[in-house]
Amino acid sequence: MSDIMNNPTNPYSAPHQHGVAVSGERAAQVLKNTYMLLGLSLVVATGASWFAMASNIGFVNVWLTIGVYFGLLFATNALRNSAWGILAVFGLTGWLGFTTGPIINMYAQIPGGMEIVTTALAGTAGIFVAMSAIALVTRKDFSFLTNFIMIGILVAFGASIANIFFAIPALSLAVSAAFVLLSSLLIMWQTSAIIHGGETNYIMATVTLFVSIYNLFMSLLHLLTALSGND
Repeated sequence: MSDIMNNPTNPYSAPHQHGVAVSGERAAQVLKNTYMLLGLSLVVATGASWFAMASNIGFVNVWLTIGVYFGLLFATNALRNSAWGILAVFGLTGWLGFTTGPIINMYAQIPGGMEIVTTALAGTAGIFVAMSAIALVTRKDFSFLTNFIMIGILVAFGASIANIFFAIPALSLAVSAAFVLLSSLLIMWQTSAIIHGGETNYIMATVTLFVSIYNLFMSLLHLLTALSGND
């Protein structure tokens, strides 16, 4: 997002490109590397989640979760141009998977809980495929969504932090619904940025897509739970 603010005339332009056109072959390679790293990241996250579940790890403090997440996010950004960046990605995705394990364990204890988890997973996968396909098939430039997505995420994140203190059910549902929409659009936006040559770093592209998938899953989980009457 910092790249967007640095170059408002072309939201897809990265500072290091200096106006040099990115070839279709290079964009295709970035997309391939992104999907490969994303697949491995999902495996790491799944493994970490399974470990937390099998070990009966309790809920991780929300502030610790957020603090470690941002620390790993900054580390990944700092290391994005080196091989260490890949390990940072695995650290980030593993941490998110680990902290999700106790949540899934909680659902396993309630009637129909695992059905909700399965439905949320299926919904997340379906939305990811659909939004990626829109960007890949239409080849449309979705950079016009940049400001809407950026501001929307900041507002939704701020509201989610505020709701930790106020615990308002309606606000919680509104935040989850907002993250479903914003995460879906961000998947499409990031895929479009890759194919149009605006994102040339597959490590950062992977992080954006993974976090979008994670937020999408967690938000769907919350919304489906509320609809089922188990909230």
